[in-house]
Amino acid sequence: MNEKERQWYIIQTYSGMESAAKRNLERRIVSMNMTDLIFDVLVPEVITKEKKKNGEVKEVVTKPFSGYMFVNMVMTDDTWFVVRNTPMVAGLLGSSGGGVKPVPMSDEEIQPILKMCGISTEKTFDGSVGDKVKIINGSFTGLDGTIDVIDTQRGIVKVLIEGFGGSASVELQFEEVTLI
Repeated sequence: MNEKERQWYIIQTYSGMESAAKRNLERRIVSMNMTDLIFDVLVPEVITKEKKKNGEVKEVVTKPFSGYMFVNMVMTDDTWFVVRNTPMVAGLLGSSGGGVKPVPMSDEEIQPILKMCGISTEKTFDGSVGDKVKIINGSFTGLDGTIDVIDTQRGIVKVLIEGFGGSASVELQFEEVTLI
C-alpha cells in the first residue's frame, strides 16, 4: 500500500454523538476486517479548567469540532461503505452525493488538529545541515550532495548537488537519501 493513498477524511456525526459514532465505527472496522484500510478514528477533545462558585477547580472536557470526527483511511468502495453506513454517522464531508467519493483533507488542514490532540506526525531524519548524502531514488540516483535544509514537517531535505558548472538545489523525501 502506498502511503499517499492513506488520507484523512471528515465524518459528520449526529450532534453530541461523536464518541458513540467512534465506538460504532471502531467495532465495524474490526468486524468487517478493515484494519488494513481504516487506521485511525479521532474525536478531538480539549481539557480546560474552570473555577466553580465554591472556589473548587474542575476539569471540563469539550469537543471543539462538535458533530464531527476524523478518519485516516484508504478510500475504496468498501471503506466508504463501512464508514457511511455506521450507526450515528450522518455522512462524509466533501461528498456531493450521487456516488461521488469525498475529498480528503489537505495536510495543512489536518496538522493543527493532530497537534491539538498530541499526535506528532513529524518525520525524523538522522542527518543535519552540512552532512554529505547519496541520492538513492529518483532522477538523481547515484549522485552525492550536501544537505542544505531539513523540513521534518514535510519529510523533505534540500540537497545541493555539485555539477554542470555549479550547484543545484534538489528537494527530496527523507527516504530518497542516505548519509555517507
